[in-house]
Amino acid sequence: MALSDATRAKLKRVSTATLATALFKRGFRQQMIQDVRPLHAPGTESMVGEAFTVRYIPAREDLNTLEVFKDPEHPQRKAVETCPPGHVLVLDSRKDARAASAGGILVARLHARGVAGVVTDGGFRDSLEIATLGIPAFHNRPSAPTNLTLNHAIALNEPIACGDAPVFPGDVLVGDGDGVIVLPAHLADELADEATEMTAYEDFVTERVKAGHPIRGLYPATDPKNLEIFAEWRKANNR
Repeated sequence: MALSDATRAKLKRVSTATLATALFKRGFRQQMIQDVRPLHAPGTESMVGEAFTVRYIPAREDLNTLEVFKDPEHPQRKAVETCPPGHVLVLDSRKDARAASAGGILVARLHARGVAGVVTDGGFRDSLEIATLGIPAFHNRPSAPTNLTLNHAIALNEPIACGDAPVFPGDVLVGDGDGVIVLPAHLADELADEATEMTAYEDFVTERVKAGHPIRGLYPATDPKNLEIFAEWRKANNR
């Protein structure tokens, strides 16, 4: 099922932390992609999009020469040209940043095509350039060597692991300053709704705490009086 505009809009306004809690309530504990961080500038809108995947295996020297890029079916290059607009390109680089998963030109092409973001558990080359492009990009660290020195792109749009998280094509990725979380596609709508409700309460709590109120009975909401105050706050703030 395709991600709806309404759900996409809701997910752009909630945090990965809130979504992680909503997933934990449902028994999901491994949905956060580990050891990736945003490369793009702070303040960029949260990344939201369905996963389109590339899987790398260790490079074999006789197969990984620059000649491979003459093949239009090369999985990495084909992914750049076929990842649908609004999706997120996710690269399984085996958590190895010694070689780049992609570079500035490829990421610029993704941006021009309307792709919502790019994530690797490896590294990107041209990292300073990518940071200025305006597309959400998450990686482990900068890495100058071409992917061919270490990685062999072997498969396109199949289930992968990225930073120890399972990613299935069509899963919904959300990325912010804390990292990237993977939402199972069939749960995206209900998680967006629940996280929106949680965010409203968290904003209320933050306001109360900044005003000097203690968290006991407030966070979590174990005192019914706080829920009454929250209902009034919500009405006053159109939340």
